Amino acid sequence: MNTRKKVPMRKCVATGEMKPKKELVRIVRSKEGEVSIDLTGKKSGRGAYLSLNKEAVLLAKKKNTLSNHLEVPINDSIYEELLELIEKEN
Repeated sequence: MNTRKKVPMRKCVATGEMKPKKELVRIVRSKEGEVSIDLTGKKSGRGAYLSLNKEAVLLAKKKNTLSNHLEVPINDSIYEELLELIEKEN
């Protein structure tokens, strides 16, 4: 019997890497089209996962990955918030 819990893996929309869910941040679009950073990972809506590193965030911004994935325009403040979050983590 395997007593170790299976680690939930998610794919980063910017880099395409599979990583443990804990290492990613979820960005969610609500039914109303509001985009927010979901730190709990439990908000309802369409979610996209992004690696918690500067390169991934900047890549997503450059390629408009989040916007395409969530099918709504992404405000620059979301990227700024993500970058601030990464600064705090490190």
